[in-house]
Amino acid sequence: MERVALNPVTWSIEMGFNQGEVVSGHTRTVFVSGQTATGADGAPRHAGDIGAQLALSLDNVEAVLGEAGMTLTNVVRLNVYTTDVDALLPQYGVLAGRLAAAEVAPVTTMLGVTRLAIPGQLVELEATAVA
Repeated sequence: MERVALNPVTWSIEMGFNQGEVVSGHTRTVFVSGQTATGADGAPRHAGDIGAQLALSLDNVEAVLGEAGMTLTNVVRLNVYTTDVDALLPQYGVLAGRLAAAEVAPVTTMLGVTRLAIPGQLVELEATAVA
Protein backbone atom coordinates (compact mmCIF):
# COMPACT_ATOMS: atom_id res chain seq x y z
CA MET A 1 0.00 0.00 0.00
CA GLU A 2 1.23 3.51 -0.84
CA ARG A 3 0.00 6.76 0.71
CA VAL A 4 0.49 10.19 -0.87
CA ALA A 5 -0.48 13.44 0.85
CA LEU A 6 -2.54 15.98 -1.12
CA ASN A 7 -2.30 19.62 -0.11
CA PRO A 8 -3.39 22.16 -2.74
CA VAL A 9 -2.85 24.71 0.03
CA THR A 10 -0.25 24.32 2.77
CA TRP A 11 -1.70 25.96 5.88
CA SER A 12 -3.06 22.66 7.19
CA ILE A 13 0.36 21.00 7.30
CA GLU A 14 1.27 23.30 10.19
CA MET A 15 -1.85 22.08 12.00
CA GLY A 16 -0.88 18.43 11.58
CA PHE A 17 -3.21 17.20 8.86
CA ASN A 18 -3.32 16.80 5.09
CA GLN A 19 -6.15 18.12 2.96
CA GLY A 20 -6.45 14.66 1.41
CA GLU A 21 -4.65 11.41 1.03
CA VAL A 22 -4.35 8.91 -1.81
CA VAL A 23 -4.12 5.29 -0.73
CA SER A 24 -3.10 3.03 -3.63
CA GLY A 25 -3.40 -0.70 -3.84
CA HIS A 26 -5.80 -2.63 -6.05
CA THR A 27 -7.77 0.61 -6.51
CA ARG A 28 -7.06 4.28 -5.82
CA THR A 29 -8.90 5.78 -2.89
CA VAL A 30 -8.80 9.40 -1.76
CA PHE A 31 -9.90 10.31 1.75
CA VAL A 32 -10.69 14.02 1.80
CA SER A 33 -10.24 15.72 5.15
CA GLY A 34 -13.12 17.90 6.34
CA GLN A 35 -13.34 20.96 4.08
CA THR A 36 -14.92 24.21 5.21
CA ALA A 37 -15.40 27.62 3.64
CA THR A 38 -11.80 28.77 3.90
CA GLY A 39 -9.56 30.49 1.40
CA ALA A 40 -6.12 29.26 0.35
CA ASP A 41 -4.70 31.05 3.41
CA GLY A 42 -6.96 29.08 5.76
CA ALA A 43 -9.01 32.15 6.68
CA PRO A 44 -12.78 31.65 6.98
CA ARG A 45 -15.00 33.11 4.27
CA HIS A 46 -18.73 33.98 3.99
CA ALA A 47 -19.58 34.58 7.64
CA GLY A 48 -23.25 33.85 8.31
CA ASP A 49 -24.01 32.69 4.73
CA ILE A 50 -24.52 28.92 4.90
CA GLY A 51 -25.24 28.60 1.15
CA ALA A 52 -22.00 30.34 0.20
CA GLN A 53 -20.11 28.31 2.80
CA LEU A 54 -21.54 25.10 1.38
CA ALA A 55 -20.48 26.06 -2.16
CA LEU A 56 -16.94 27.02 -1.11
CA SER A 57 -16.60 23.87 1.01
CA LEU A 58 -17.47 21.83 -2.07
CA ASP A 59 -14.99 23.87 -4.15
CA ASN A 60 -12.35 22.90 -1.60
CA VAL A 61 -13.33 19.22 -1.82
CA GLU A 62 -12.94 19.48 -5.60
CA ALA A 63 -9.51 21.10 -5.22
CA VAL A 64 -8.28 18.17 -3.14
CA LEU A 65 -9.77 15.68 -5.60
CA GLY A 66 -8.10 17.56 -8.46
CA GLU A 67 -4.71 17.03 -6.82
CA ALA A 68 -5.36 13.28 -7.25
CA GLY A 69 -6.63 13.61 -10.82
CA MET A 70 -10.20 13.00 -9.66
CA THR A 71 -13.45 14.94 -9.73
CA LEU A 72 -16.79 14.82 -7.94
CA THR A 73 -17.62 11.91 -10.24
CA ASN A 74 -15.24 9.78 -8.17
CA VAL A 75 -16.87 10.57 -4.80
CA VAL A 76 -18.43 7.47 -3.25
CA ARG A 77 -19.12 8.85 0.23
CA LEU A 78 -19.84 12.36 1.46
CA ASN A 79 -20.31 13.37 5.09
CA VAL A 80 -21.97 16.72 5.76
CA TYR A 81 -21.57 18.33 9.18
CA THR A 82 -23.51 21.47 10.04
CA THR A 83 -24.19 23.60 13.06
CA ASP A 84 -27.70 24.33 11.74
CA VAL A 85 -29.52 21.56 9.87
CA ASP A 86 -32.66 23.70 9.48
CA ALA A 87 -30.70 26.49 7.78
CA LEU A 88 -28.74 24.07 5.59
CA LEU A 89 -31.67 22.10 4.19
CA PRO A 90 -33.07 24.97 2.04
CA GLN A 91 -29.54 25.50 0.65
CA TYR A 92 -28.91 21.80 -0.02
CA GLY A 93 -29.71 22.29 -3.71
CA VAL A 94 -26.27 23.90 -4.06
CA LEU A 95 -24.70 20.55 -3.21
CA ALA A 96 -27.28 18.33 -4.89
CA GLY A 97 -27.06 20.29 -8.15
CA ARG A 98 -23.31 19.99 -8.37
CA LEU A 99 -23.40 16.28 -7.61
CA ALA A 100 -26.13 15.79 -10.21
CA ALA A 101 -24.05 17.68 -12.79
CA ALA A 102 -21.20 15.26 -12.02
CA GLU A 103 -23.69 12.41 -12.51
CA VAL A 104 -22.96 11.01 -9.07
CA ALA A 105 -25.09 10.26 -6.04
CA PRO A 106 -22.65 9.27 -3.31
CA VAL A 107 -23.73 7.76 -0.04
CA THR A 108 -24.18 10.72 2.28
CA THR A 109 -24.57 11.38 5.96
CA MET A 110 -25.66 14.74 7.36
CA LEU A 111 -25.01 15.43 11.00
CA GLY A 112 -26.00 18.38 13.15
CA VAL A 113 -23.13 19.29 15.45
CA THR A 114 -22.71 21.80 18.26
CA ARG A 115 -19.82 23.57 16.54
CA LEU A 116 -17.05 23.07 14.01
CA ALA A 117 -13.31 23.51 14.62
CA ILE A 118 -13.18 26.97 13.05
CA PRO A 119 -15.47 29.50 14.77
CA GLY A 120 -18.14 30.89 12.42
CA GLN A 121 -18.09 27.94 10.07
CA LEU A 122 -21.56 26.49 9.56
CA VAL A 123 -20.84 23.50 7.32
CA GLU A 124 -18.02 21.00 6.74
CA LEU A 125 -17.75 18.32 4.04
CA GLU A 126 -15.73 15.10 4.24
CA ALA A 127 -15.45 12.81 1.22
CA THR A 128 -14.12 9.47 0.04
CA ALA A 129 -13.39 9.01 -3.67
CA VAL A 130 -12.19 6.03 -5.72
CA ALA A 131 -10.82 5.51 -9.18
